[in-house]
Amino acid sequence: MRERAHHLLEHGLAGRLEAFTINLDRLEPCAEEVAATIRDAYPDLNIPFHARWRHFAAGGLDRWALIVPMAGWAETAAMARAAFDLAIVSVLLDAGAGPDWRYTEGRTGAAYSRSEGLAIASLDMFIGGAFSSRPDDPFRVDAEALMALSTEELVRGFQVSDANPLLGLEGRVRLLNRLGQTVAAHPEVFARHDAPRPGGLFDLLADEAAAGVLPAPAILRALLLHLGAIWPGRIALGGINLGDTWRHPLAKAPDATDGLVPFHKLSQWLAYSLIEPLEWAGVRVVEVGGLTGLPEYRNGGLFIDAGVLKLKHPADAGRQHSVDSPLVVEWRALTVALLDRLAPVIREKLQRDEATLPLAKVLEGGTWAAGRRLARERRPGGPPPLTVVSDGTVF
Repeated sequence: MRERAHHLLEHGLAGRLEAFTINLDRLEPCAEEVAATIRDAYPDLNIPFHARWRHFAAGGLDRWALIVPMAGWAETAAMARAAFDLAIVSVLLDAGAGPDWRYTEGRTGAAYSRSEGLAIASLDMFIGGAFSSRPDDPFRVDAEALMALSTEELVRGFQVSDANPLLGLEGRVRLLNRLGQTVAAHPEVFARHDAPRPGGLFDLLADEAAAGVLPAPAILRALLLHLGAIWPGRIALGGINLGDTWRHPLAKAPDATDGLVPFHKLSQWLAYSLIEPLEWAGVRVVEVGGLTGLPEYRNGGLFIDAGVLKLKHPADAGRQHSVDSPLVVEWRALTVALLDRLAPVIREKLQRDEATLPLAKVLEGGTWAAGRRLARERRPGGPPPLTVVSDGTVF
């Protein structure tokens, strides 16, 4: 992923990309925007990892901490399986919601949009047992319930209506249906200590941890290997569905991957989000920097709004773009590569090194929040600078 992203960045610096020019002189002011955002949100620089768990605590309420005493798990591994269950389903539901959707939380009366709203809506469905086939054990996700999940159930759970539309609704349901089918078909992975459930992946990773230590890229590898079948059929190689992988004419390679640019945004977002449940269960996760930055519209929007990236054709800002278009592939690849260049500049400004401020914390502190802030300052309602047509499984 990094190799192809940086390859396209080099093409961009040479002026060969179709959609974007790059101004590295704007990287330092961009880093200052991010550093200011970090100082404001985390004055002690004690930044957590970029993960779904931050959204479960939107509004300052740690909702997961409320669940733990209610669930009464008998062992740490049981809690970790449930945390994996929740994180996997919630992240897979976390493609762009669109500008008009809101979720009103019953416990607080607060209304949340976008990622926070999707997180809390999925958490409430989890608490209500919507993903469990066992009435006596609601705090779980299992294959049987996922395969049976209907669009109508997600409409109710996410408060969708004509006045409250959610982008990619059917695509989200199909993704969870396929998740259930994949989990059920592979008990050797997902049913080592329980009935088939996404959280069974915890047991696989815990067993892989050598002396209780697991490299973060091993989490992503397991997700791509064992959950690859859930993604919509797009590009396949050797009979393997490549998921969030797209074509670009400048992505050259001397083998069958010629022209392919992989991103795996939701899978990487999920890998980041599984680190904490593993560590809660006593598995130490290392090499977190082996994962890339996330090629999504907040990080990508940051570089456009900060002037690092500029459209060659300004009219593209007013058009809709499909996820497989050269423009979107370039935007996402440049985002990954530029995040790698931006992180050291931010560390220098904050007097931190990579060990104390890894990319996962830069993202959280960070680029995602700064991207959202700049979007709100520049456009009413804070939409991204470019509009991508989403089916609920990528952006």
